[in-house]
Amino acid sequence: MLEALLLCSFILPLLFIFFRPKSDAKLPPRSYPLIGNYHSIYANRHRLIQWTSDAVHNSPTLTAFLRRPFGQNRVITGNPAVVEHILKSNFSTYQKGLNSHNILFDLLGDGIFNVDGDQWKLQRQLSSHVFSTKSLRHFVEHVVDTELNERLLPMLTTAAANDTVVDLQDVLQRFAFDNICKMAFDYDPACLTPSLPHATFAVAFEDAIRISTERFHTITPLIWKIKRVLNIGSEKRLKEAVSEIRQFALKIMNEKKQEVDDTSSIKTVDLLSRFVSSGHTDENFITDIVISYIFAGRDTTSAALTWFFWLLWKNPAVESEIVKEINGKLAADGSVYDEVKEMVYTHASLCESMRLYPPVPVDGKTATVDDVLPDGNVVKKGIIV
Repeated sequence: MLEALLLCSFILPLLFIFFRPKSDAKLPPRSYPLIGNYHSIYANRHRLIQWTSDAVHNSPTLTAFLRRPFGQNRVITGNPAVVEHILKSNFSTYQKGLNSHNILFDLLGDGIFNVDGDQWKLQRQLSSHVFSTKSLRHFVEHVVDTELNERLLPMLTTAAANDTVVDLQDVLQRFAFDNICKMAFDYDPACLTPSLPHATFAVAFEDAIRISTERFHTITPLIWKIKRVLNIGSEKRLKEAVSEIRQFALKIMNEKKQEVDDTSSIKTVDLLSRFVSSGHTDENFITDIVISYIFAGRDTTSAALTWFFWLLWKNPAVESEIVKEINGKLAADGSVYDEVKEMVYTHASLCESMRLYPPVPVDGKTATVDDVLPDGNVVKKGIIV
């Protein structure tokens, strides 16, 4: 009700009555006073990724300008030279920015995906040790191998034998969740067990991500901020979900602190152990780290794998080639870490799958100074790219 009243105050319903938004609106979208392209944004809210991709492809420079209400303009680009300019060559110029930090703070806090500068550098430096070749090899040969052979494959084998329908995305989310928790925290949540236990954490995580993302799409931040102050609607659910998530993260942190104190019980030097051992004992800081890495490792991996297997199902000839390559490369001792490097066709298939269905299709940055992009487009300070 509150959101409807706020929209009324901006006269949006009248505009919708007169212009009747359609999801097949032509590109580039038409811009109106005050609301900019919001007419088209709203009409395509169920397919924003495809719609913005179309806008980029219809631009000669592969860079498009999106005019949001009240001057909240955006630059959207798929130009490889521009992407490199933003994410690599001028990394310090384009930061996550205050807008993104505020929107995601309730969920991610000051975790690595929601900070810039020294905070980001510190977390990245400590994280890099976990993603070294030696650590990844140990992860693949022990953690992933165990999760595959003792949980995932037996479950799928049983389902196939009994002709049982399974929700593959749910199964792969559980698989990814167990893996990232083991790798980053040396903690086994055991979500991928035959009973497929109902995890309140997983539901809370889904809700928190969805509501946090919806904040980006509101006509003005004032809407979700008022709802948060009044603790109503989606913001009330976000608060409840974040509370559940932080309780879970706090449980992991406390167990890790106890383990670090008793050095004889430490089995592996995981990510969380490094943070705790480095002297960072602030509960909020540590829980932010736990949540950020679950956020990074759960949905990205499961989304990539779900689309990959769906595409294999649609392309049986490709599936046959992959199976042929795998059977030809596996070592006699069953070790696959080195052999997968030689699986060129399988690697290419995974890359193509992620090109068609990117696990992370959008990455937003904020310009800290005026800049000129490699394609000649001008970006003003404070603009989100």
